[in-house]
Amino acid sequence: MDIFVVDAFTDQHFKGNSAAIMPVTTFPEATLMQRIAAENNLSETAFILRNSENNYAIRWFSPLTEIDFCGHATLASAFVLYEYYNLKGKITFTTEHVGTLTVEQNHDGNIEMNFPCQAGLEVTPPKALLDGLSIAPIKVLQNRQAYIAVLPNEQAVHDIVCDSELLKQLAPHDIVVTAQSSQYDFVSRYFWPANGGYEDPVTGSIHTALAPYWAQQLDKRELTAYQASQRGGVLHCKMIEDDRIIISGSAVLYLRGKVYL
Repeated sequence: MDIFVVDAFTDQHFKGNSAAIMPVTTFPEATLMQRIAAENNLSETAFILRNSENNYAIRWFSPLTEIDFCGHATLASAFVLYEYYNLKGKITFTTEHVGTLTVEQNHDGNIEMNFPCQAGLEVTPPKALLDGLSIAPIKVLQNRQAYIAVLPNEQAVHDIVCDSELLKQLAPHDIVVTAQSSQYDFVSRYFWPANGGYEDPVTGSIHTALAPYWAQQLDKRELTAYQASQRGGVLHCKMIEDDRIIISGSAVLYLRGKVYL
């Protein structure tokens, strides 16, 4: 089986978020895909299956479980198809949980992904969330994927420490912390101990909730975001409709090889 490892939401090696991309002629059994993802031990392994010209089914697996929606591995999949399978124009990815995703390369070479907005609603934070964060949020929202904790300032996002055992109690939800930024429009960090590991380096999917929130707070439709993990990554977000968003970024190939089973 072919395998590509791509650093997404960056144009530098060892930055952004790594994803393994595996084009297949038929999806293996879910148990086997999960074992492959665990063996790859990256935040995501994406399996892509060609349905027709420029249309692919996609499934995403963390080392622990199948994931409903992953942005950086979608970007990495499109990068592989453009660069190594000679695809041109718009690519559509069909998914089970978030509908059809459309992807296109812009004139700068960045990959633009048209995603559904998944804005959060303000909620009373669970005790496990408050006890699991070293800095108290000023507001907490929730969408289908995660709790969104708005912190007092940008430095708090960099300084926060999480208790993984407490945050696991929020399963199946993860937790993202965010604040307005001086250099970017907003920054964030994403913790997912129940579904993937302690911290995800760059999380495209959660920006379908973060960007709508900050677009409203800042009265802007185009925003630049930075996910302030150790690796770090930049995401460009553009609200195009009330229920759709463009999230774009670049990618770089790290590895191309074969998996033998």
